[in-house]
Amino acid sequence: MITILGKAHRLAFLPLLFSLLFGINPLKYAKPKLSDYDFFRGRMADHQPKEGVLPYDVSAQLFSDYALKSRFIVLPSGEQLTYKPDGSFNFPVESILIKTFYYPGDLRIPKENIRFMETRLLIHTQDGWMGFPYVWNSEQTEAYLEIAGKRLNVSFIDPAGQSINFEYSVPNFNQCKGCHVNQNRMIPIGPKVRLLNHDFDYDDGKMNQLVKWNMLDMISGLPSVSSLPYTPDYNDLESGSVEERARALIDINCAHCHRLGAPGETSGLFLNIEETDPTRLGIHKSPVAAGRGSGNLDYTIVPQYPDQSIMIYRMESTDPGIMMPELGRKLVHKEGVELVKKWIQGMEK
Repeated sequence: MITILGKAHRLAFLPLLFSLLFGINPLKYAKPKLSDYDFFRGRMADHQPKEGVLPYDVSAQLFSDYALKSRFIVLPSGEQLTYKPDGSFNFPVESILIKTFYYPGDLRIPKENIRFMETRLLIHTQDGWMGFPYVWNSEQTEAYLEIAGKRLNVSFIDPAGQSINFEYSVPNFNQCKGCHVNQNRMIPIGPKVRLLNHDFDYDDGKMNQLVKWNMLDMISGLPSVSSLPYTPDYNDLESGSVEERARALIDINCAHCHRLGAPGETSGLFLNIEETDPTRLGIHKSPVAAGRGSGNLDYTIVPQYPDQSIMIYRMESTDPGIMMPELGRKLVHKEGVELVKKWIQGMEK
């Protein structure tokens, strides 16, 4: 007898397949419930971290269908991050990065009527980094491991005051690699020096995050913070020029794929913030095998003409065969699109 499994059941077998192919059982590193990790004190939904669980934030945020996020880092006792000259860190084994995705009822009032959707754990195991999604129950008392991912209906008021109703997607175990892979290995994206080099409002007052981490003896080899780069908050008009903020938005949303060693390398489009070559950034660059994703347009970016630029065409689409980024969103980042349009409009021909 042949049994045809539904998609969710097939995805549930991904860790088993991973084990069979590579001799690794990812589930040995994951606990069934978020509370099993003992990250938070009191009511778990209050997200009050216990000692050794440090909150942090990044200056430029990945757009995730307007979801807000809370982030925390846990290092194994007595271990440190090691600063690398490229502005990233080496993490000790057993490090954990925690990221909770949530929506307030109204994004203009971000601290009221909060609904937690999921908490993703990125765990540095003996077998490399692995991502595990935990989905919150309707009572907001617990989050459970969902290897196969999940779809959840959500409603909220967006920054423009419009009512949004859509189906939010929690990624499955395997989809985490879609963004986090580089040089055929899984890596963190957010905790880079330039994304951490700004103040954070801790319980004991504001302090630069890198200074705080260094003070807590969490980093070895960190140069003077004043000599380190900084990525602006693309939502903050005072944090940088239009170009700087647009590049920050494109970097955090696109460069994990469009960079050397990542899946988008073959496109010849490199969108990391350090890139300076105009063609590699897409200016007057013809697409490579974009198919209908090009929209019958000629170049990724046409200076002064955003509506003739493939980049804008793909950012404004919600068609899975056209839209960019292709993972992690179902909605159009309207404010982000307008910022990139403004950048393109201001370019010299």
